[in-house]
Amino acid sequence: MKGFQVGVVGASGAVGRRMVSILESRRFPVGRLRLFASERSAGQRLEFAGEPVEIERLTPESFTPDIDLLLFSAGASVSREYAPRAAALGIFVVDNSSAWRMEPGIPLVVPEVNPEALSPESLIIANPNCSTIQMVCALYPLHRAARLRRVVVSTYQAVSGAGQKAIREMEDQLESLRGGREVKPAVFPHQIAFNLIPQIDLFLDNGYTKEEMKMVNETRKIMGEPSLPVTATCVRVPVLVAHSEAVTVDLEKPLEAGAAREILARAPGVEVIDAPEAGRYPMPLMAAGRDAVYVGRIRRDLSSPNGLSFWVVSDNLRKGAALNAVQIAECLFQKGFLSSRRGGH
Repeated sequence: MKGFQVGVVGASGAVGRRMVSILESRRFPVGRLRLFASERSAGQRLEFAGEPVEIERLTPESFTPDIDLLLFSAGASVSREYAPRAAALGIFVVDNSSAWRMEPGIPLVVPEVNPEALSPESLIIANPNCSTIQMVCALYPLHRAARLRRVVVSTYQAVSGAGQKAIREMEDQLESLRGGREVKPAVFPHQIAFNLIPQIDLFLDNGYTKEEMKMVNETRKIMGEPSLPVTATCVRVPVLVAHSEAVTVDLEKPLEAGAAREILARAPGVEVIDAPEAGRYPMPLMAAGRDAVYVGRIRRDLSSPNGLSFWVVSDNLRKGAALNAVQIAECLFQKGFLSSRRGGH
């Protein structure tokens, strides 16, 4: 059998399903695909390469040494328990949860930014937060050109970032409001339909939320700039898919908006849509279901001599999660780390 034995943990979820479809669409060299999820989803089938693949119940005995690679999207508690089990068998793990992101020695990787962080010895690899991924794809090319001095970001994050239950909650609230019925929030702390909630995750003692501090700390780690000043305000908005971000940066060197536009247009994974006079700029509806990080509204920050402001939009379930994980797997393959360890199957 040619190719590698690949597993997806949390295969029945929204991100897990996208991992499966992206592995197929990008023709990752899968020789055998195994799918794992909770007992509730065990026995369901997903199609891969024209064949049905049955979801197995995840247990401590699920992993075998012949598995080459596991993509995890099952939550931090599952990752903390099962990722070390897989690594102990010599299996590469790309984990989509927050469990390992800030652990010393664990690579936190966006392939367009820091693929050099990968190594054959680091078997557990962290996939960054969705809002961080799209921002650093836009920040890094500017950083290379003119060096960042400060980053200010406000996010407008889709409900799908909180999972399938959050999507259903917004849809149910819309129906309730149309029918004149009372709205009772459960997933979110307040009504999300026709509303904005300036809270994602729990508040910390410093007044920021966990989501906001993820953006601060993960950006620094990915870009190798541990003291980079970053401040974030993260807001949940009544959009189904695709996060949007308003970003303002201060640079060490002056950079005109036109030059920044050209730099970003050449950046890997980035597409510039920036003709505001014609009503062309990135929006969630256009980004949903697509792989790129879209950047527009690129302009000089009038309050700072070396400042730029711009708008970033990307599908949080694809580039913000599943696609980035598969791209990490592709890097492992391209660098020979998978084949040198296993030789393929």
